[in-house]
Amino acid sequence: MKTVLITGASGGLGKLTTKHFADNGWNVIATMIDLDLAEELKGYPNVKCYLLDVTSSESIEKAKNEILKDFKTIDVVINNAGLGYRSFVELSEDSKIDTIVNVNWLGVVKICRAFIPVFRKQNFGQFINITSIAGLVNLPLGNFYHSTKQAVESFSECMSYELLEFNVSVCTVQFGNAPTDFQKNVAKCGDCNVPSYNAMMNAINEILNKKTDKNKKLTSTIINKLFDIAENPSKRYRKYTIGFDANFMKYLRRILGYRLFNSVIKKMVLKK
Repeated sequence: MKTVLITGASGGLGKLTTKHFADNGWNVIATMIDLDLAEELKGYPNVKCYLLDVTSSESIEKAKNEILKDFKTIDVVINNAGLGYRSFVELSEDSKIDTIVNVNWLGVVKICRAFIPVFRKQNFGQFINITSIAGLVNLPLGNFYHSTKQAVESFSECMSYELLEFNVSVCTVQFGNAPTDFQKNVAKCGDCNVPSYNAMMNAINEILNKKTDKNKKLTSTIINKLFDIAENPSKRYRKYTIGFDANFMKYLRRILGYRLFNSVIKKMVLKK
């Protein structure tokens, strides 16, 4: 049996991906910040849960030591843990900025740093770093979320060169708004005394909610693709874009260039 480590496995896409890999014969190392959230996973004999906070090097090292006592090899690490923050720069809060950077960006860095030696010693392994459509294009109110996801894109590509000699592959996965709990848990700044800010926030919330409601099949598509990538790792660095929304935005940005793309996005928001 192959073994996959998944961060942020206690809910949303992480939990569903954990179940899918387990149902298809993989051992799953499910990591999370609260083991009380692992209740649904206890019925899987090939799922083992570990307490791991991706923002803490100490927590990662402790979990890693426990994991390596239980598993001789790890085939794949899926960096799934992530969160959102939708705010205007002027209204942003230090604590929320620190949190999203620590989870979305530094969390990926720290997990990769911890498990590269494991892969290098094995002389095989694969990192699948989940980013987002936010890693491909820049959209309104994405100041912090987009920045962290694009940082992961750059980090992953740079890291891939370092690991070529050790048979360790790296890829990123981008997709749009899937109907999971993610959007419900996105932190947002509140209403303020700037009318244009309130209008833009309402417009963006409406657009994203509509997109999420329409993408009913996207979650299963993402999970199946993650499994396929894990089963068939590419020797070369790859970026996998999943779903109509993400592919449409990627190609629209490429065809129009940044100025025309920027104009199209502004019109979408202002129409609201």
